[in-house]
Amino acid sequence: MGRINVGRLVMGGLAAGVVANALDFVVNTYLMEAESVDMIQRLNLSQEVVAASLTTWIVVDFIWGLVLVFAYAAMRPRFGPGPTTATIAGVTLWLAVAAVFAGLMSMGIYTMQAYIKSSVLSLGTTLITVMVGAAIYKEEQ
Repeated sequence: MGRINVGRLVMGGLAAGVVANALDFVVNTYLMEAESVDMIQRLNLSQEVVAASLTTWIVVDFIWGLVLVFAYAAMRPRFGPGPTTATIAGVTLWLAVAAVFAGLMSMGIYTMQAYIKSSVLSLGTTLITVMVGAAIYKEEQ
């Protein structure tokens, strides 16, 4: 069993992070705008605090990209290279995150509608993101 190509992992992860940030911008600015406004009002969040969290979310998307490509690289020896393995890696991590957000929904942080819509959209963005990173990742030096 080969070692993970760290250079390609980082390159794929950073590319995946760029894609994740671009897709999250579109999702959060246009597709989830109403749900975001509702949540900010329901939870009485400060607009300044929400705006200040933007940098954190940019970093989170880069970490997400790296974790997705790492999962792909780790699963590749068992499932083989390609989009099927990338899909398995993406869906596996998406399920873990969706489960955590289901817990947040049960606490009232998200409404059922916002949770379902966000989960479906994040599955799509996760699959696109992992495909980009997986396309860059190669085992060879």
